[in-house]
Amino acid sequence: MDTIVCPKGHASTESDFCSECGAKIRPAQTESAPATGKLPLPACPECGADRAADSGTFCEVCGHNFATGTPIVASLDPTAPPRGWAVAIAVDPSLREAGSPAPPAVEPFTVHLDKPVNLIGRRSESRAVFPEIALNFDEAVSHRHALLQRGDGGTLVLRDIGATNGTRLNGKDVAALVDIPVKDGDEITLGHYTRIVVKGVQ
Repeated sequence: MDTIVCPKGHASTESDFCSECGAKIRPAQTESAPATGKLPLPACPECGADRAADSGTFCEVCGHNFATGTPIVASLDPTAPPRGWAVAIAVDPSLREAGSPAPPAVEPFTVHLDKPVNLIGRRSESRAVFPEIALNFDEAVSHRHALLQRGDGGTLVLRDIGATNGTRLNGKDVAALVDIPVKDGDEITLGHYTRIVVKGVQ
């Protein structure tokens, strides 16, 4: 079987999202142009999904507005419950504390929460830990750090599962093993310098 390589250069065991860093893996492009003769447009800046030359104004995967550049958070209709959820992950050097190592050069990426329960943590082959939200670049993140769980009616809850260095929601420490509802735009910070922004997808 051909080796799958993500946009960051990692060898992945998954074909949709990188098993190492969580980045979306784009399907291989064919050498010939589309039948219309139009070249493909740049990928969605929000989720990395490919965009066909005849695609509409909005990304079919995450809802990003190509015309205005409006990100998911700003383009949501506040009166409609989210149809799904995604998280935008970035290294934020401002979160670094005294004694923390220098932050790595990691490009921001988005992970769609396709499963009812999504583990946040660091991947470990030896321990058979394969998080849906893999944060291998931050050593202060536990292998099994926290969960984001989808509920009935489009709800989403955060649960710290006893992480060594704890978890913060909107700047406040959360208690371990307690389910806390999260909403569109909430920010989860953990580890040395990891910031996760929750995004509702309609």
